[in-house]
Amino acid sequence: MLKIAIQKSGRLNEDSLKLLKNCGISIDNRKDQLKATARDFPLEVYFLRNGDIPQYLRDGVVDLAILGENILEEKGEDLKSLLPLGFSKCRVSLAVPKNSSFSNLADLSGKQIATSYPNTVRKFLEKNSIEANLHIINGSVEIAPNIGLADAICDIVSSGSTLFKNNLKEVVTLMESEATLVTGPKLSTEVSEIVDKLVFRITAVLRAKKSRYILLNAPNDKIEAISSILPVLKSPTVLPLAQEGWSSLHSVIDAHRFWEVIYELKGAGAEDILVCPIEKMVL
Repeated sequence: MLKIAIQKSGRLNEDSLKLLKNCGISIDNRKDQLKATARDFPLEVYFLRNGDIPQYLRDGVVDLAILGENILEEKGEDLKSLLPLGFSKCRVSLAVPKNSSFSNLADLSGKQIATSYPNTVRKFLEKNSIEANLHIINGSVEIAPNIGLADAICDIVSSGSTLFKNNLKEVVTLMESEATLVTGPKLSTEVSEIVDKLVFRITAVLRAKKSRYILLNAPNDKIEAISSILPVLKSPTVLPLAQEGWSSLHSVIDAHRFWEVIYELKGAGAEDILVCPIEKMVL
């Protein structure tokens, strides 16, 4: 049985459960339940506080976890990241009051910085030869400058709306972060085999999310030019149409290049283009 830890509540919790569901793994969990078993995969899910998960991995209580890279940097540098997952993206950033005269990192010297990420901030300050004082807060860091506890803060930032509401401005990004699959230091052979199966499923889901299935019609004399625009798979599937001199091409394109590719295909002579989402993609 593979034991995996995910965040007890919040966005990372929701996205993690959605990923497992897309991998064909059904979790029977109820509100405030701290452990749940999958119905169709040898997996137990532990719902834990984000900051506690690295220690649970070290202690062998869980074998695997879905964590933000920011937590891995702060509390789990000794742990191994297996796979970036592409969701729960944010950044760890320094912010100061909007009316601050901050112009460069040297302005932080001797200042008080409130943060929930002391290890990350210390490493950053040391790397940039800056001496500042840290005020460690577990909770609403953004309020610290407004009540005179700090001159600046360091916290995770997604949209920046919380900083805006607290009259703060983001000035320096320490790191970019997203959810990642993390493994404990010691796994049995049996558990490692289950991990490999889970990673296989996750990779197929993530690859599909980044791709789109495309179908189009084209004159036969345009097939070579159109095929050169569709490089994702080995080659497109070409099927003859009932109309003489025409064929249907099927292939896969990168989702982030969708419009660019469509314009290229139209310019090369493609017609009747259909683009569909892909549920799983195994290479």
